[in-house]
Amino acid sequence: MSHDHSHDKNKKTLFAAFLIITFFMIVEAVGGFLTNSLALLADAGHMLSDAISLGVAVIALTLGERAANYSKTYGYKRFEILAAVFNGVTLILISGFIFYEAAGRFQNPPEVASYGMLAIATVGLAVNILVAWMLMRSGSTGDNLNMRAAFLHVIGDMLGSVGAIVAALLMIFFGWGIADPLASVIVAVLILISGWRVTKDSLHVLMEGTPADVDLNEIVSKIKEIDEVKGIHDLHAWTITSGMNALSAHVVVDGDMTVYESQHLLEKIEDGLEKHNIGHVTIQIECGDRAHGEDIICDMAFQTESSRHGHVH
Repeated sequence: MSHDHSHDKNKKTLFAAFLIITFFMIVEAVGGFLTNSLALLADAGHMLSDAISLGVAVIALTLGERAANYSKTYGYKRFEILAAVFNGVTLILISGFIFYEAAGRFQNPPEVASYGMLAIATVGLAVNILVAWMLMRSGSTGDNLNMRAAFLHVIGDMLGSVGAIVAALLMIFFGWGIADPLASVIVAVLILISGWRVTKDSLHVLMEGTPADVDLNEIVSKIKEIDEVKGIHDLHAWTITSGMNALSAHVVVDGDMTVYESQHLLEKIEDGLEKHNIGHVTIQIECGDRAHGEDIICDMAFQTESSRHGHVH
């Protein structure tokens, strides 16, 4: 229930942020052209990616609500990770464009309407602070990869606005025309770092890597501490989507087990996995004398699915 509540809150927050960012992106783009400021245009370009990423994030959360079926047994929740990859790659491409544009301006710094640039950048900073606050207050920016990607976009935007303000002040008081492309490059570096991190984390999920918050060594140790367990193999842990981890394993026991004994053992194993944020657990019990043979499975083989996040319908 708390998962659904968090999901709805994330969607509402992202949609509100999308509307605010889209509106000011248009304002900042127009302002950047009128003032001839690359720093403002860079920030507007970043805001454009924000608007796209926030829109895609809302779509991802909406699609993620669709029920699982026999075609998509986990539903469409993985689309959130695809959205995060899109956001990360977009950040990297935008940073490359800014680097390219700044190179020419370092050689021939153009005239910039610094006072207009200062005014627009200041309003932009206020807008980004508001949106960042909204995401932190209402969104799961810590454990939801899609929300974190959107949040990093906004933080990059905020830093872009700060850079534009500083550049405008340097041009007003010292006449440093080079401050504008310099500010845009600094922002581009920050954008590049954020984009790389989000892309790397998203690809790790798509490659079904072990979740960062799951310690397999500790899990194996805990399971082996149970008296009935003689061994464990074919252990796999992966992330379905942000905040939803899954695990499967074959647990070896010594001799056959009754249905009641198997169920009791599975409950003990699952209880030990709860703190690891694993929502889907599939355990297959095998007899020690046949665990690695052709006819695996005990006379009373048992498999469980702990699906606290939903079932296939």
